[in-house]
Amino acid sequence: MKLRQKVIFLAITPLILALCAIALAVRHQSVLLAEQQRATIQRAYLSSKEAELKHYVALASHSIAHLYDSGRDDEATRQEAMRILGSLSYGNDGYFFLYDMHGNALMHPRQPELVGRNLFELRDQNGRPTIQNLLQRAREGGGLERYMWVKPSTHKAVEKLGYVVALPRWGWMMGTGIYLDDVDQALAQVDVQQSGNIHNTMLWIAGIAIAAAVAVASSGLALNISELRVADAKLKVLAQRVVESQEEERARLSRDLHDGISQWLVSIKLQIEAGIIRLTGKPEQQQAALAVFEHAADQLSNVMAEVRRISHNLRPAILDDLGLAAALHHLAKEYTLSSGTPVHFEAVGSTDALPDVANTVLFRLAQEALTNIERHAGASRIEIRLAGAEEGVTLRIRDDGHGFDAEGIAQHPQRGIGLRNMMERMDAIGGRFDIASSTDGTIVTAFAANNS
Repeated sequence: MKLRQKVIFLAITPLILALCAIALAVRHQSVLLAEQQRATIQRAYLSSKEAELKHYVALASHSIAHLYDSGRDDEATRQEAMRILGSLSYGNDGYFFLYDMHGNALMHPRQPELVGRNLFELRDQNGRPTIQNLLQRAREGGGLERYMWVKPSTHKAVEKLGYVVALPRWGWMMGTGIYLDDVDQALAQVDVQQSGNIHNTMLWIAGIAIAAAVAVASSGLALNISELRVADAKLKVLAQRVVESQEEERARLSRDLHDGISQWLVSIKLQIEAGIIRLTGKPEQQQAALAVFEHAADQLSNVMAEVRRISHNLRPAILDDLGLAAALHHLAKEYTLSSGTPVHFEAVGSTDALPDVANTVLFRLAQEALTNIERHAGASRIEIRLAGAEEGVTLRIRDDGHGFDAEGIAQHPQRGIGLRNMMERMDAIGGRFDIASSTDGTIVTAFAANNS
């Protein structure tokens, strides 16, 4: 995986993880809120049902109050009370029932087959006693009781909420109840609605996550394309500069060979030919031939020195044999001899850990800096300091020339080629390059890491 792809991946991954964490938190809170809302709705439903049941029982008690409060306890009075209670109903499954305190069914409008039967031992499918619990609530002064009972409209056993009171003078338990399956249906609808809301919220978060990921990926792709175009443009410029540098170096080498070595070799050739001719002449001519040969030998020495100079400029052997410090020291001495400007060189620390390519870059940078100083600075003193440390090597070149506008020249399209070459050389090895110039002089600083 390329670096840019890793950067995009590292940008998208935390975003997706954050959105997933938000989604989980939102889902957890939504489920918790839904449960709380369901419980609240359930309590509200049951509270309304409980109030409704108490109201119904109060109405039923009021409907037979004239009989119960009359003080009569004969069979006719009781039958009239049963008739009145049996005629009372609400809804499809709302009715009143009567039991005596021993569990005998006295009246049941929706299930008349139960009348006359003793249901004291009746239990639901969970093994809970039904009539016994209702009688217990009636003896306690009346109250609510949940139990399972067959719903008349569906003929299925469902949960029922009953409310019973005691009529102690007649030994009755009167009550009614509301089936809770409609409450369960309402709560089931609430659950479905809440689940739908949670699902829609998760879809929204997923959509936002996908859109954000696509946006980040698109931005990264656009950035990559832009950077690739810039890199291609820089590469083309760099390739052009490399070709130009090669041509300039070839032209310089051609001039050095033609103007120096070639002319010297032609002169030596002519002198040798003249000396050979004189060797066949008179003794005084032979003596003159010896002087010609000696002069030719001196010129050959000059040619060899020129060859060494050119070779040293192309690739100093001392750099490979003795290292960067020795090569810079030799460069400083040669510059002092050729220009007449004194160069003070100082080396501290070790540069042995510096790679060969970094050694070459720093040496070429020093050559370029000295060339620029000779051409433009008008300096009277130059200092070169090479400092080796554990993390890398620092090269510092300082002159006391009149200085220049470093930033302006570096940005000029036709000038500052030497400065750009220095910067690009240091960038190529991951080093740092800095130049500061004023009327007091110029300081060039370059740093190359040992692992560059």
